[in-house]
Amino acid sequence: MTPEPTPDDRLAELSARQEITEALATYCRAMDRIDPDLARSVFHPDAIADYGAVFSGTGYEFADFIAAVHPGMEGHVHHLGSISIRVDGDRAGSESYVMARLRSRGEDGALTDIISHGRYVDCWERRDGEWRISHRRYLHALDETRTVGDPLFPAGGARDRTDPVYDMLADFDGEGTR
Repeated sequence: MTPEPTPDDRLAELSARQEITEALATYCRAMDRIDPDLARSVFHPDAIADYGAVFSGTGYEFADFIAAVHPGMEGHVHHLGSISIRVDGDRAGSESYVMARLRSRGEDGALTDIISHGRYVDCWERRDGEWRISHRRYLHALDETRTVGDPLFPAGGARDRTDPVYDMLADFDGEGTR
């Protein structure tokens, strides 16, 4: 018979789940801000990144791939939902549904959106006290491409480290510039 988890066990599991959830959110910010250093911070250096037909390599190589591909787009946003996490000591597994919307302008000036849906199936390891992905598998579900009209107003923020979120979050780490 398995012993009943102690309050400390439950707290450690909740902490691990929260750290993994924060890492998933960090990944989305890294993609949308085109920040390869931030993207690498979510993967262990030896992590496998399998995005099916889109990319196969390491997590660090995927960060470089995004840094090369995403600037050619007008914008993109990543949304996560239905996050499920299982923790076993210093190992964990998660499934999170992702919807990404990617906008490009064609040579004819028309705007095109690709809306892509899929799931991230991740293996996590806590090494030196830090949770990072050791193996990611992206499972594509469906997508659609459509021509869209010009935006009603310009996008706010920036698609790099000059975006205001970096300063705001750094304020809480004691590194802000305000």
